[in-house]
Amino acid sequence: MGRAGCCCRGAERLASPSLVRRFRPLLLLIIALCCGAHIGQCQVATPQCRIQKCTTDFVSLTAHLTPAVDGFHTEFCKALRAYSACTQRTAKSCRGNLVFHSAVLGISDLMIQRNCSRDGPTSSTHPEVQHEPCNYRSRTQHAHSHVHAHAHSHGHGHSKPGYLFCGLFGDPHLRTFKDSFQTCKVEGAWPLIDNDYLSVQVTNVPVVPGSSATATNKITIIFKPYEGCTDQKVYQAGTDNLPAAFDDGTVSSGDPIQLSVDSDSAAGKVRALWISERSPGRHVELYAGYIGVTVIVRQLGRYLTLAVRIPEELAQAYDATQDLQLCLNGCPSGERIDQAGHLPLPSSPPALGLQLQQPRRPSSSPQTQASPHGAIRVFGVQGAKERCKEQLEVQDIYFHSCVFDLLTTGDANFTVAAYSALKDMESLHPHRAKWRIYPRVSSSPTLVFASQWVKQLVLLLLCATTVVLI
Repeated sequence: MGRAGCCCRGAERLASPSLVRRFRPLLLLIIALCCGAHIGQCQVATPQCRIQKCTTDFVSLTAHLTPAVDGFHTEFCKALRAYSACTQRTAKSCRGNLVFHSAVLGISDLMIQRNCSRDGPTSSTHPEVQHEPCNYRSRTQHAHSHVHAHAHSHGHGHSKPGYLFCGLFGDPHLRTFKDSFQTCKVEGAWPLIDNDYLSVQVTNVPVVPGSSATATNKITIIFKPYEGCTDQKVYQAGTDNLPAAFDDGTVSSGDPIQLSVDSDSAAGKVRALWISERSPGRHVELYAGYIGVTVIVRQLGRYLTLAVRIPEELAQAYDATQDLQLCLNGCPSGERIDQAGHLPLPSSPPALGLQLQQPRRPSSSPQTQASPHGAIRVFGVQGAKERCKEQLEVQDIYFHSCVFDLLTTGDANFTVAAYSALKDMESLHPHRAKWRIYPRVSSSPTLVFASQWVKQLVLLLLCATTVVLI
């Protein structure tokens, strides 16, 4: 049987009994690192022999240890025992492998040198995630780590918990959990979300006489009680009333948890449920860390916008009495203004007797700055498009919604609402590839008429051919 070759040439000479006892740690690391770096040149292991992983794990566990660190001896011995246990698990498949036998010899000598017992605790290469019951991410990671361990032992994979996004803005335009984009009437109070953990209801009122378009002037959010984390909390916002507190005057609830939320400035220890006022009277964000929910509420002009991210498994936790949820199932067909994704533009500006405002040049103020409540003017199609292009460069559904809103209401604040809704979606939507939605292109009346005429002609020709053949 031929001798196995290794990239660490001369290792056999280093393994003489007189030198092994003095330089065993150095020999061990040389073999591990050299053969790990040049695996293509080494007869290291068969696919079943996992000595390279055992060595890599040991190096990882001891890389930060120095004799000056408190507990060095204990931690080093724990790492050695873990290394030894790993070699034992792969011993059968590594018979005749030089690297394996060098590692086993090195472990034995190091245990003698460091006076480490064979029995005792071992280091874990997969430390347990600290479990915080009121931290959704910690709670799900803890649960999924156990699921993964069970699935891995049976040869199955696992997936991380997914998130869903829902947004409402403008006249109003709804983006559902399924990324369906709709424009609806839904006048009055309607539930956006209603499950075992969260309830979100919006109230919409007509924007202008003579139009079926409405806009949101009230939002009610109920965070339902979660045992050990928070009591029920209610947040209500309305036109000119965007509070930075719940109805009971509190701004947070629950014990502190370690959480890094999605906002740039909020991290570290926070409450299980809390409110952050980003701009007084204009922009509020609510974080429910215990259920992994983020809600953004804004007032732009006289109306409100809403954006929500929620874990998919929680969004699906509802019964048959809670099936009317706009974010989940979209608007009822009788409440739709759009036509299967196509948003028809108003044929003429609204004759509303509104106070008109002369066209103004693009402002140098921040893009999210809303105009005064009375900033109304009549827009033509081209003028509305030019105004929306000031803030929305890509002509996706948010741009077309902006044009529709300007033509319908004449209120320039809806331009800012579309821009803010786009930015909130980008900050909360979990899948970048699904950010952009483009409107369905509808056929013109002329093309529709021509198509119908062609169909009728073909039908007549078929009938005539059939008669001739008979």
